Amino acid sequence: MELALREAEQAFEEDEVPIGAVIVHENRVIASAHNQRERLRDPTAHAEMIAITQAAEALRSWRLEGCTLYVTIEPCPMCAGAILQARIPTVVYGADDPKAGAVRSLYQLLEDSRLNHRCTVIPGVLADKCTEIIRRFFQKQRALGKK
Repeated sequence: MELALREAEQAFEEDEVPIGAVIVHENRVIASAHNQRERLRDPTAHAEMIAITQAAEALRSWRLEGCTLYVTIEPCPMCAGAILQARIPTVVYGADDPKAGAVRSLYQLLEDSRLNHRCTVIPGVLADKCTEIIRRFFQKQRALGKK
């Protein structure tokens, strides 16, 4: 999670919503990303989406079996859907997202028995640090008259 937080800090410095994601396979980091929606002008350029693409390339497979995704904020519905499609078995996240969270807060997509894949979810890892960087970012944005 510390590596995901470093990615979030990089996003903060780039004036992106500071969310970071890291994917580990067999104790080795195979993907590391942060939000890049502003830079890429792409609504799908969430940290998780970019990391999933990197991991699929690293493993040369769309099936990310045996991987663990670490992400600083609870994934949204789009990212939760991608996690399920990629067959990622374990998701570790930091802070809950009461406005868009699709893992525990608003929906429980990753553990929904009606879907063809489910994940083990470990919430709340370094939650205070993950919440703090988001808080600082939006406080800065409000001070600048943005968002």
